[in-house]
Amino acid sequence: MSKYTNFNKSLEQRFIKYAKIDTQSDPASPTCPSTEKQKNLGKNLVQELLEIGISDAEMDENGYVYGTIPATSEKKLPVIFFCSHMDTSPDCSGENVKPIIHDNYQGQDLILPDDPSIVLKMAEHKDLKHQIGNDIITASGTTLLGADNKAGLAAIMEAASFLMKNQTVKHGTIKVLFTPDEEIGRGVDKVNLAKLGADFGYTIDGETLGSIEDETFSADGAVLLINGVSTHPGFAKGKMESAIKIMADIIAALPKETLTPEATHQKEGFIHPVSFSGQVEQAEAHFIIRDFTDEKLAEHGKFLEETVKTIMRNYPNSTYSLEIKAQYRNMKQVLDKYPKIVEYGVEAIERAGIVAKPQSIRGGTDGSRLSYMGLPCPNIFAGEHAFHSKQEWVSVQDMEKAVQTIINIAMIWEEKG
Repeated sequence: MSKYTNFNKSLEQRFIKYAKIDTQSDPASPTCPSTEKQKNLGKNLVQELLEIGISDAEMDENGYVYGTIPATSEKKLPVIFFCSHMDTSPDCSGENVKPIIHDNYQGQDLILPDDPSIVLKMAEHKDLKHQIGNDIITASGTTLLGADNKAGLAAIMEAASFLMKNQTVKHGTIKVLFTPDEEIGRGVDKVNLAKLGADFGYTIDGETLGSIEDETFSADGAVLLINGVSTHPGFAKGKMESAIKIMADIIAALPKETLTPEATHQKEGFIHPVSFSGQVEQAEAHFIIRDFTDEKLAEHGKFLEETVKTIMRNYPNSTYSLEIKAQYRNMKQVLDKYPKIVEYGVEAIERAGIVAKPQSIRGGTDGSRLSYMGLPCPNIFAGEHAFHSKQEWVSVQDMEKAVQTIINIAMIWEEKG
């Protein structure tokens, strides 16, 4: 095994540099990338790739960063890629992030200085109990940290630098892909598969040390439009049918103990209203629908429509339209056809001296859609925790293990090729 070491603390320096660049994406924007500021990080990454010797590194007009680590093996091997996303979530501010390193964590509460009410407690962050003696990075209390997914960016960049410097490490051609807009579900909308030129890959966007995820939700989005009957409120008796109240009735009729995010876990799916706007005459709501099988996903869509029909019977002069569109599908349906991709990922984790933890994601990754675009792509841990929040944190030592796992994956495919 070729051992990676975090020489001169380059890993945390990379991560902190990336975290300070505001790359928040915007679901309301029609452009790609959705925010121009994501390209600021993209330009930095291209420059770093060029500096370590990746001569074809470039960012295209849509904000995607590509680069090639040339093969050091003479074997005919598949081309693999490693992918992370550059944007951070719209759910929490990513402006003026101030990363703080808490050296040699000993289980204490981590009080964030810019807002002392934000406290990371081991009782609330279970993975902290495995971090004794490690170095924890948080933000300062007023923003997210951006470990999702800048921990993955830093890990891939460190692995790329290591492989370019250590030409005796045998591996095939490796591609690097950094995407915009993953947090708003558009991370691979405009990826150039010909430019990428890979056979399969791994996203580095997982949480707990050792996790490898080969299963995601299948996902649909639904838009419900209610056309009510508007009249002057002073003369509305027996005439008005408020679209606002109709929509409220529909949302209230959805289950509260099941089929909703706050009451489900593990392999349970849900119907989740995520936005609602309107007036008396017309109202619109957006829903996300999730489950691990396409069959159950379809059942949830039918349940939503039956609920709408039931409520609409109380409003005979009003009408509705419900449009349900596919967003992404469970990548396990693809990955099960290529078992070596996950098997070698598990072996790479174990070679790094940690226990591999195969898991399912109650969400999706760029890998979900890439898998259905012909590039099977499981998800490997990056060490990020408490995503999309001011309590977000990452362990330097977990990121080091992610770097070693990436290097191990490259070596295993060469050894067994």
